Amino acid sequence: MTVLGRLPLSWFHRAGNIFGGLMYVFSRRDARRLRDNIRAAGVSSNEREYRKLLYEAIGQTGKTAAEWVKVWFAPQAEIERLVVESKGWQSVEEARCDGKAIIFLMPHLGSFQLAMRFIAQRMPLTALYRPPQVRWLEPLMMAGSQRAKLSLAPTNLKGVERLIHALRRGEAVALPPDQAPNSRGGVWAEFFGRPAYTTTLPRKLKRATGAVIFAAFAERLPRGRGFRLEIQPAASDHFDEREINRLVEALVRRCPGQFLWSYNRYKVPRQARELKEETPR
Repeated sequence: MTVLGRLPLSWFHRAGNIFGGLMYVFSRRDARRLRDNIRAAGVSSNEREYRKLLYEAIGQTGKTAAEWVKVWFAPQAEIERLVVESKGWQSVEEARCDGKAIIFLMPHLGSFQLAMRFIAQRMPLTALYRPPQVRWLEPLMMAGSQRAKLSLAPTNLKGVERLIHALRRGEAVALPPDQAPNSRGGVWAEFFGRPAYTTTLPRKLKRATGAVIFAAFAERLPRGRGFRLEIQPAASDHFDEREINRLVEALVRRCPGQFLWSYNRYKVPRQARELKEETPR
């Protein structure tokens, strides 16, 4: 993996375009979800824009998978070179100087993995993650995170306790705000005009620890030229799940082709079915 991580980023992105196309052809369920989610979100104003966005999203989905080796196993000096711009980082430094713990909301937009590695090199960072269904991938994930000085917390009670301890030490944590929780730990809130089961964890962690909240993502630049990291503070102290979804929507509209539209964002977890009628208006 270390040897592969030294290959040019453009090679991984070319492979990602091919891989994304293969996934679209052979995974009909994901392909149908990709089409349906883009069309229902209303981010394209006509059929021509919709088709253009669809083709871009197919390639970008493949790049997310293909660049994984590059992001986690490339030398740190190269990662620093690939981040050609980091907008909003000064606000993070100011929060740290004030002694604040930090919650980073990282939607599945652009290279969220690279954003985590960039941050983990500058402050202690613990990221919430869902263990992969393919068992042999987990040791690779652990090896990559250790190289990046990133701590991982699984999506269970012990993982949440690890996040709380990190925040109480004045550190930072990273959460995926657009991942539907497989538990009753969520509420129904609109996302692109449709009810989506949304995690309550950021709000609860903020209330328990007094942490400040930022949203972060790394936009891929064309032809493997690198990434543009953008960090944005939460707009309100009264942060709730509807605001989480509005914030993610605003980020997605910046580069909609790089959002993971094939994810089943509107699924109804078994534990949440009885809460469906409690959708906030």
